Amino acid sequence: MTDTTQRIFISYAGPDRAWAEWASWQLQQAGHQVELDRWHWRTGDDFVQKMNLALDRADAVVALFSRQYFAPKRWTREEWSATMALRGRLVPVTIELLADDDIPALMAGMLRTDVHGLSETAATAALLEAVHGPVAPTDPVAFPGAASAGTTTEPDTQRPRLPSSVGLPEVWNVRRRNPDFSGREAVLSELRTGLLSGRQAVVQAFHGMGGIGKTQIVLEYAHRFASQYDIVWWVDAEQADQLPVRYTELADRLGIAKSDAGSEPNARTLLQYLRTRHRWLLILDNAEQPELIEPWLPEGPGHVLITSRNPDWHGIAHQSDLNVFTRTESLIYLQGRMPGMNSERADLLARDLGDLPLALAQAAGVLRSGMTVDRYLQLLATNTARLLHESDVRGYPVPLAATVNIAVARLVDDGHPAAAALLSLGAFLGPEPIPNAWLEAARSRLASIPGDPDDPMWLRNALQSLGRFGLARTDYDAFQIHRLTQGILRTQTSPDMVAIIHEDVTAVLAAVNPGDPRSPADWPAWASLTAHLTDPRVTTAIADRPELRPTFTGAAHFLIRRGLPRAAHDLSTVLHQVWSADLGPDHPDTLTCAQYVGHATVDLGDFTKAHTVVEETFARRRLVLGEDHPDTLHSANDLGVTLIYLGEYAEARWMLEDVLGRRRRVLGEDHPDTLTSADNLSSTLGELGEYAEARRMLRDVLGRRRRVLGEDHPDTLTSAGNLSSILRELGEYAEARPMLRDVLGRRRRVLGEDHPDTLTSAGNLSGILSVLGEYAEARRMQEDVLGHHRRVLGEDHPDTLTSANNLAATLHDLKEYAEARRMKEDVLGRRRRVLGEDHPDTLGAASNLATTLHALRQYPEAVALLEEARTGYLRHLGVSHPRTARVTGSLAAALTAMGRTYEAQQLTGGKAKKGKGRFGRKRR
Repeated sequence: MTDTTQRIFISYAGPDRAWAEWASWQLQQAGHQVELDRWHWRTGDDFVQKMNLALDRADAVVALFSRQYFAPKRWTREEWSATMALRGRLVPVTIELLADDDIPALMAGMLRTDVHGLSETAATAALLEAVHGPVAPTDPVAFPGAASAGTTTEPDTQRPRLPSSVGLPEVWNVRRRNPDFSGREAVLSELRTGLLSGRQAVVQAFHGMGGIGKTQIVLEYAHRFASQYDIVWWVDAEQADQLPVRYTELADRLGIAKSDAGSEPNARTLLQYLRTRHRWLLILDNAEQPELIEPWLPEGPGHVLITSRNPDWHGIAHQSDLNVFTRTESLIYLQGRMPGMNSERADLLARDLGDLPLALAQAAGVLRSGMTVDRYLQLLATNTARLLHESDVRGYPVPLAATVNIAVARLVDDGHPAAAALLSLGAFLGPEPIPNAWLEAARSRLASIPGDPDDPMWLRNALQSLGRFGLARTDYDAFQIHRLTQGILRTQTSPDMVAIIHEDVTAVLAAVNPGDPRSPADWPAWASLTAHLTDPRVTTAIADRPELRPTFTGAAHFLIRRGLPRAAHDLSTVLHQVWSADLGPDHPDTLTCAQYVGHATVDLGDFTKAHTVVEETFARRRLVLGEDHPDTLHSANDLGVTLIYLGEYAEARWMLEDVLGRRRRVLGEDHPDTLTSADNLSSTLGELGEYAEARRMLRDVLGRRRRVLGEDHPDTLTSAGNLSSILRELGEYAEARPMLRDVLGRRRRVLGEDHPDTLTSAGNLSGILSVLGEYAEARRMQEDVLGHHRRVLGEDHPDTLTSANNLAATLHDLKEYAEARRMKEDVLGRRRRVLGEDHPDTLGAASNLATTLHALRQYPEAVALLEEARTGYLRHLGVSHPRTARVTGSLAAALTAMGRTYEAQQLTGGKAKKGKGRFGRKRR
């Protein structure tokens, strides 16, 4: 690297890629090392973080200023403010005329270099001067290896052109640009990079279902990079036999067609011509027959873009399987078309439309004409096909419903009855991928699928046809039908056929054996199955099928174990309603559903409601099954756990001791259910302050679970986590800390980052770090856990409030008293509302707030809260409980600070002790 060489990073908005290529090439010719922005920054991206990452490996950032660069919501005010720190290394280059209000006020005074409207020579000089000082204007640098000006070979076949120096190509037949185009920046960037990857003809095929935006992407590419081509020609390739005619039209435009020759000879002349020319782009739109298209693909140093529903372009073109919008792209599109729509409504609409671009465009058109979002969503659920026939979207020739119907008609007309039947069957499953193995296993019982059930190729042939017509996304082991395609097909299926298909759906789902819902190793299979079982249309249609009851209850159990309580609650509630009506409230399957409703309600944090459900289930099971039936004991265990969450520790202890004794006698010492009861009882002892006995029991349970279930079983990790929390209460940090780190690592690997149990472990470890004085690391972890809890469980969930409480305690230790007070007041208010005034955790929040008020010398308020907490602890826990002792000490210290020494001495002669608040512990 020479003294004048710099490492330069070019920052640009996606639509300005052609400008970025030009600037990059010019700077490279001047001897610099250049990197283009590959991140496609969009709403929600952290600009400053990415800019800092760029500066870590660059000497300067050339920022190409344009209206797109300053698009609304692309930056935040905080990011603009932080950008000011980059002034010395940020080189702003304006590439289009900008008004004062186009640039944020914070950036308006920044010195900029304008290159828009300049000749290429002047623009190059201005760019280089901005980067490394004044330079003398020179002619554009020739591309290395290009022929001299005196030769006939084009001198600039690879050199990017200055976009503003040329208009549209002289040979051009592309329709107008879509002003509503948005998103797809990553796709367009990858497309451009791919097309520039070779010197010979590069053929790129976009395939995907109708309405996914294939044509719109190619149209946007043509306009965005028009300056880099001399010839851009759009061909409607739906009927492959008409290609010679369309090619002849281009040949005529180029002046190489012979009027007395037929279309095929002229088309051949065009192909020969393109072999010798550079900078051409041929677009073949709606090309559905690869075998007929291949002979007419040009060769030579140009580009070919193909759009198709057919995915079978192997060996012909580089393939891109185009998917729907990301949710972020959907939100940007909807809110761009309807600025008054809030993110929550936009997200709901995008979800129900499956993020399909055409459907979003149609919906925006209907909603802008006066329909409410709620009414639209209602019609989408009940009149899908009718609603999706409404469309005046420019750029899409037919609405989505017609697109689907045309494809289905072609499928039938081409003689693929098994494929059409498979499509109808798939329409009545969920919108998630359908494993091929399910269909293979159930084939002999599928009445709606015609043909020989023993034909080993039936599924392969059917899926190939569905993929060819863009009616399903196919993979080597699964296929997927878009939810709107499903909705259109469902509304057009006769009642008699619906009944047959429901029988087949039942047969398919009943044939699946995903394994043990308690085993993480089997969770991927359960997740695939449950995605269909929890779809409301599927659930309501087949919930009454006897052969599916074990599958449904297994799915509910899986969702609970997987840490998805909302889904578990919703599924179990529907099943309980249906089975109560069909089988009666005391049927064993109905009671199993009730058990899962109660368990899920506990996990959702509604302990009072859960207690009602669990208690009723326990009473029914005891009456129907007897005191010692394993199911009765399961409900008794659940009731004991619910009492723990309600803060009724003494009653929970009595109940869990009884359950443990019965399970030991009925099931044995080492049965997993027995160990669950022992774990729950030991946790209750911990809540009652009997830490030594809790530690003894937990060590025993942990050893047994490791031997019976294995080191990584979720129940084993629960015992290890609970033991580490008891060790923390005993002050045995040297043993507790590494144990918690190990549990956290295993839970992250086995359960995932967002599982509630993983978050509990992370919160508990951060608490130990705080106790040990490692406040900075504790704060970082607690902020991360709190963010995850809010997203996964919600603002008011008890586990979320525990995370907030622990973070507030650490902020107090860091002497950030104002923020600690704000957070603690919020936690106390929420716990009072969610858990009740007298719950031990609410009392703990009051005590913790008092600690900060004491530090702020607001003694009367602190005393009032501490007296409230002490009275509650005495009632719930007794005078000798460690929590009672701590709050008594804190109250004495606050009274002493107020000069009420005699009252303080009446309470205790010791010093106040502050508490960090209760650590969360999961019980099963």
